[in-house]
Amino acid sequence: MSTNGIESWAVDLAKTTAVYPFQGMEFILFLAGVAFWIWWHVVQFRQEKREIDHVTDASDLSSKSKDLIDKY
Repeated sequence: MSTNGIESWAVDLAKTTAVYPFQGMEFILFLAGVAFWIWWHVVQFRQEKREIDHVTDASDLSSKSKDLIDKY
């Protein structure tokens, strides 16, 4: 069963038409992949910074609490 009209691969592929879908879009898909990759890293860095800031603030709060308890 052939979905692209080629019955045998023993032909000169330079003379055939599209062998796979979306031919000519490789560079566009590459750019979309790179843009997604960069976006993912930016989002990941922001989320990790938010989490680290949250943990740091919590540890600062506990040290302040300990100081107040010791002062009492």
